Amino acid sequence: MKRREFLRRASLAPIIAAGLSGIAPAARAAALPPHAFYANAFPTPAGADTPFRSYLGKPVVLNFWATWCPPCVKEMPDLDALHKKHAGVHFVGLAVDTAANVEKFGQKVQVSYPLLVAGHGGIKLMRDLGNKNGGLPFTVVFDKDGRELRHFLGQIKPEELDAYIADIS
Repeated sequence: MKRREFLRRASLAPIIAAGLSGIAPAARAAALPPHAFYANAFPTPAGADTPFRSYLGKPVVLNFWATWCPPCVKEMPDLDALHKKHAGVHFVGLAVDTAANVEKFGQKVQVSYPLLVAGHGGIKLMRDLGNKNGGLPFTVVFDKDGRELRHFLGQIKPEELDAYIADIS
């Protein structure tokens, strides 16, 4: 049994125990709510709020980054290329930075995926997603229903993320 299948079944155990075992697997999966992270909304650098739940329906690659973080900036072209390659996956850059810094940065370095601003509150969000030390860059992959699948701490290896995304989309 593959690790992912094992984890999926393990996550469904409480539901099955609650008497939902007669429901088809797809219905059981739909019965699980999205990760609590999806309750957040983040502004664009220009200030327009973006509810994260608007990304439900497709897998999401969420990348925490900052303008002052060299590995974050270095991986952005790789993330941009993967975004262009995987049209069925949302890519979102969430800056642990100020809107003004992200706005200025976006004029110099352009990417095809949306950049949102978490500010310094992004550190707590990363910790809540398993990055206990709050290091950057930090990338989290969610499935189309908003369930956390995997995270990567540090600069991504494009081939590894590409293979992982291809397997889930």
